[in-house]
Amino acid sequence: MTATVIDGKQIAEQTRAEAAAGALALSTRTGVIPHLAAVLVGEDPASAVYVRNKQIACEKAGFKSTLHRLPANTGQAELLTLVQALNADADVHGILVQLPLPKGIDTTLILDAILPAKDVDGFHPENVGLMQQGRPRFLPCTPAGVMRMLKVSGIETAGKHAVVIGRSDIVGKPMAALLGQKGADATVTLCHSRTQDIRAFCREADILVAALGIPQFVKGDWIKPGAVVIDVGINRIGDKLVGDVDYLPAAQVASAITPVPGGVGPMTIAMLLANTLQAAINLSGSDAR
Repeated sequence: MTATVIDGKQIAEQTRAEAAAGALALSTRTGVIPHLAAVLVGEDPASAVYVRNKQIACEKAGFKSTLHRLPANTGQAELLTLVQALNADADVHGILVQLPLPKGIDTTLILDAILPAKDVDGFHPENVGLMQQGRPRFLPCTPAGVMRMLKVSGIETAGKHAVVIGRSDIVGKPMAALLGQKGADATVTLCHSRTQDIRAFCREADILVAALGIPQFVKGDWIKPGAVVIDVGINRIGDKLVGDVDYLPAAQVASAITPVPGGVGPMTIAMLLANTLQAAINLSGSDAR
């Protein structure tokens, strides 16, 4: 068996096109242009690349994008003041504080300070609670992107055993919640660093989501024949990007698999655009028509 490759680039392109069409419709109807404000503290090269990619995606979709760059020695109070100013700016619909933040800044405090209606990453406790109740304002971008990939690819989740490896607040926990909610209807196992014999759980998975940040951790012989493998990891080994799954052996066993790069990664930014558009619609008092 050779797995079907789930093309994240193509699905993301469709999602971005839908966001662009929605932005044009909103602007035509109301004059409102979706506006994402990004905050970058320090000079982390990877963070700078991520923020630039988000800016480019916004510009291509007809969104307004502004970047607030702050030096690495920025104090917590100064950063909070900026977030509060963006909260109060009626022209800004989405606020994104790029992580990680420098040492000495309380990440939770900063993320909690973002107005929930502008929290397009979906990290604020209010938005997390709404998601858990099945009535989300925004979904966290990477898990939402995975759900979109499964749907577009025609992969059935109802009644399937989904195993998620990793329990981060950004991917693992919300991913498990979304797969188990009504409408997705999977039976979900959440594995983590304290799980005994992770390999055994992987071998039982109809849908396996790897999101732990360890290069090629999941081996090909851990995959149940015919399983769907979603690799969220992006790890650099030398000059090569690899996922959390040992791709080539896994692709010989799975029925469908996401590559790295070109799988889940592009979906994260695409869903950020979708969230920013929804924020603009909500804050403008418009409807989606």
